[in-house]
Parts: sequence; C-alpha cells; structure tokens
Amino acid sequence: MASRPLSPHLSIWRWRPSMAVSIMHRVSGHGLAVVGLALLAWWLIAAATSDEAYAIFQEFATSWMGRIVWVGLSWLAFQHLLSGVRHLWLDAGFGYDSRAAQRSALAVFVGAVVMAGLFWAVRWGL
Repeated sequence: MASRPLSPHLSIWRWRPSMAVSIMHRVSGHGLAVVGLALLAWWLIAAATSDEAYAIFQEFATSWMGRIVWVGLSWLAFQHLLSGVRHLWLDAGFGYDSRAAQRSALAVFVGAVVMAGLFWAVRWGL
C-alpha cells in the first residue's frame, strides 16, 4: 500500500484545466498587483519628477523588453478577467458537470491568449 499524505495535496491530484485556471487566477492577480502597481508607481513618479525621468520610463516602456512586459501584463489582465467571469458563472450554479467545467477552463486560457493577441494587433496596427 502506497504511503499518501493525510490531507489532499497537489502531488496526489490529477491536474485538470479547471485546477490550473483556478491557480492561474491567483497567480495573475498577484502578478498584476506587483508588476502592474510597480510600473504605475514608476510612471507616476517619473511624470512628477522631471522630463529626464519620464524619458527614461518612456524609453523602457517602448523598448523590446518593455513590450514583453506590456504584452505579459495584458495577457494576465485578460486571464484574470475571464477566469473571474468563469468563477461568477460557477458561483451562479452553472457549469459544474465535469465536461462543462473543463471546457470553460480551456476557454479561459484560449480566450485570454486570443484577446491579448487581438488587443496588441490593433494597438500595433497589424
């Protein structure tokens, strides 16, 4: 007989999309809070300090690394938004059968990537 932990733990659960989207909801919220607020604070401080400080922020914001950060933040925002809507839908009592739960979880991941891609395609005029 295999030795298992006394309480459920991630190591004994079979990973499913609904489990991943729930964990990703927390990760995206924290990422938006930490990185998003840090960039917002930098932007506000730079704007209030001097033209040179704002130019440094703008140089980063428009660089290739800055674009990666903006794309990542927008994907996190769409991921968090869609998983929040999914949680509201579940809280209303819909979509609890296993098949619907897994499909809605996959739809969150796909939808977030598509929405972020469309957002930046429009923004960059692609």
